[in-house]
Amino acid sequence: MSTCSTVSQDLDEPIAGTAATATTWLLLEQPGPWGAKALTQSHLDPALGRALEAAAQGTGVRVALIRRPGRHADCGGPAARQVYVAHTVPGNVWLHSATISDPQRLLDLDFTALGMGDHHTFDSVLQGRPHIGDPLALVCTNGKRDRCCALLGRPLAAELAASGVDGVWEVTHLGGHRFSPTLLVLPYGYAYGRAQAHAVKEVLHGVQEGRIVVAGCRGNSAWERPGQAAELAVRRATGETAAEALSVVRTDGTAPRWEVTVAHVDGRHWRVSVAQGASLPPRPESCGSVLGSPARMDVVALRELRMTAALAG
Repeated sequence: MSTCSTVSQDLDEPIAGTAATATTWLLLEQPGPWGAKALTQSHLDPALGRALEAAAQGTGVRVALIRRPGRHADCGGPAARQVYVAHTVPGNVWLHSATISDPQRLLDLDFTALGMGDHHTFDSVLQGRPHIGDPLALVCTNGKRDRCCALLGRPLAAELAASGVDGVWEVTHLGGHRFSPTLLVLPYGYAYGRAQAHAVKEVLHGVQEGRIVVAGCRGNSAWERPGQAAELAVRRATGETAAEALSVVRTDGTAPRWEVTVAHVDGRHWRVSVAQGASLPPRPESCGSVLGSPARMDVVALRELRMTAALAG
């Protein structure tokens, strides 16, 4: 059976620079079925879903629903729901959690502050605390958005959970259906595509040690897509694996060409030229869609800057 994911893999479509963009992720447990627009098409009050979408607009916060792997019968909804919030910008990475009974309380959060990396309202409003468990492995399984997410994502989530991996959740939408199964790992915010269970376990082991696995990585959600591609290119060129070692500090230009400056915590800087191209031949961006030429981020040049040049910008 030909699907958008099999076509993308057969055509060896590049995966770097394709992650969803969000400085902060807000995740609400919601069992039961999800529609294509899950915040307003699930057993969550659709009015609340619309209000959460409006509150997050323009703040850098991305709201998603999560549920435990397995059967998704919803017998009235949980009395207690798990909530997570994670900020993914290097230098201020954190993951906090809370348990709530009334999801309406999420509207009392300061979304602008959350997007900028301030977790104080989450902690005060919801009695949130730093998450002390294993990293979160969020697998996209929303078949109502794309069948590949259900066909490939749900078995991956189930396999990880059955093998004893803690922190596994199904999530509503990570973008890039054609890279299914897709995965977001928190707290650091790196997304992965075409994920297999053994590779996910390696990724999670790395996160526990503060390391980033580059293989299969789509990018860090903290950056826009040119920055995602540039940061991964620097990691590949230098062999740097430390989770918070690199930051995108400047992006000049507009589509289809950018000059991205990537900085290391030790003071080194790199200038990375990123060009937006079209993935050819045309292919479906999702199952059931018309053929298209999805944008791809190609790194065309990378050079380390002298310290004086880096300081001068």
